Amino acid sequence: MHINQNKDNNKQTVKRVLVKMVKICCLGAGYVGGPTMAVIALKCPDVEVVVVDITSARINAWNSEQLPIYEPGLDDVVKESRGRNLFFSTDIEKHIGEADIVFVSVNTPTKTQGLGAGKAADLTYWESAARMIADVAKSDKIVVEKSTVPVKTAEAIEKILIHNSKGINFQILSNPEFLAEGTAIQDLFNPDRVLIGGRDTPEGKKAVQTLKEVYAHWVPEDRILTTNLWSAELSKLAANAFLAQRISSVNAISALCEATGANVSEVAYAVGKDARIGPKFLNASIGFGGSCFQKDILNLVYICECNGLPEVAQYWKSVIQINDYQKSRFVNRIVSSMFNTVANKKIAMLGFAFKKDTGDTRETPAIDVCNGLLGDKANICIYDPQVTQEQIERDLAMNKFDWDHPTHLQPMSPMAVKKQVTVSSDAYSATKDAHGVCIVTEWDEFKTLDFTRIYEGMQKPAFVFDGRNVVNPEKLRQIGFIVYSIGKPLDLWMKDMPAVA
Repeated sequence: MHINQNKDNNKQTVKRVLVKMVKICCLGAGYVGGPTMAVIALKCPDVEVVVVDITSARINAWNSEQLPIYEPGLDDVVKESRGRNLFFSTDIEKHIGEADIVFVSVNTPTKTQGLGAGKAADLTYWESAARMIADVAKSDKIVVEKSTVPVKTAEAIEKILIHNSKGINFQILSNPEFLAEGTAIQDLFNPDRVLIGGRDTPEGKKAVQTLKEVYAHWVPEDRILTTNLWSAELSKLAANAFLAQRISSVNAISALCEATGANVSEVAYAVGKDARIGPKFLNASIGFGGSCFQKDILNLVYICECNGLPEVAQYWKSVIQINDYQKSRFVNRIVSSMFNTVANKKIAMLGFAFKKDTGDTRETPAIDVCNGLLGDKANICIYDPQVTQEQIERDLAMNKFDWDHPTHLQPMSPMAVKKQVTVSSDAYSATKDAHGVCIVTEWDEFKTLDFTRIYEGMQKPAFVFDGRNVVNPEKLRQIGFIVYSIGKPLDLWMKDMPAVA
């Protein structure tokens, strides 16, 4: 399929900037590096783009018909440019050595031990990348931070490169990504903004201009923002913290709605009509997930603490505390509604990814919901249209924060609870003979399921616990279900039952 390279909706004229043929190498072929480089290659046919990664299985997948990640529109973008000016390779040293611009998009997991454990970012992979770049570089390079990193990371990386430079000049830029999984390709085609941070020196300004010219192939100039390095780094953390804060705010209100009989959807709609607030990120749910929100807020908390701002740190920490509370509240509703025990009862879990239109399970609320139910000895059957059984088993076997390390460094031992968890290929077999159904991902297909058929195949009383507010609770009650929808008026069955154990 040919990609339709639509101009942005504002019909602004995008000035095509002719640049000399540059070579770009991206270190890291994950959710950020792969799609970002694929779009750059598509939009900049005069630029050679190579994505490199240490994991050969991942590179082989990028070179195959079955890409390693699911993202709407990604297949078409990759196939349009792959083999022309987009390449995927494990020959890291060769391509870094030849590149003019090196994007670094490696994992920055949360530290699990030592100073800052549980909050600070672990920059081990970033430091290794910087040392490798310094070691193999034979010409001047622009090194671009693409991973989410703590403020002042660029300064640390700069020191490593300069002290190992062998006379080669390095310029460090911060170019944080602001992608939402499920809409990443459209976000790249038509970004709200592209942010480039650099040093306020002649060399730094020249490096910023070089990267700016790459994006100017398709992004209007007024959307390409330039700042200093520290502002660019902090802007990424702040943006994710603000978005997560909105989710926790509406989720806090959802608990109050259940206690008072209000409807959180109606409240959120009324609040969102205020032009100063707007409607986005006001959908009550079991909580946020994904690779960024919690990690970035914990990182922000640690930075605040290190800079003597404990009150600010506590403010942002409360966003995560509400998120954890919401997941616990959901599990407690399930258990208390089902006669205060789910031991040996089959619970169908519809969805496992952290949101629809992605196969990403990093920090998905489903993990905490599953673990809470498994702690009460439930038997869980999971169906998700994009998440494999292997990934589900891996996620449920992992310790917290292990997911953000490369696959070959993640635990491979079979999970102890494996016999309590099964994975189904469709929603109807997952719900067959179940006592309760939990909707934990808002996949569109769940809105159109035949719930009469599902009800007839379930144990009675049959429960639906909607963690994403995707179904109509009144219609399900007419079928015969006992329904719990987050932030909605409670079913009579649940009115006198505690929300928190």
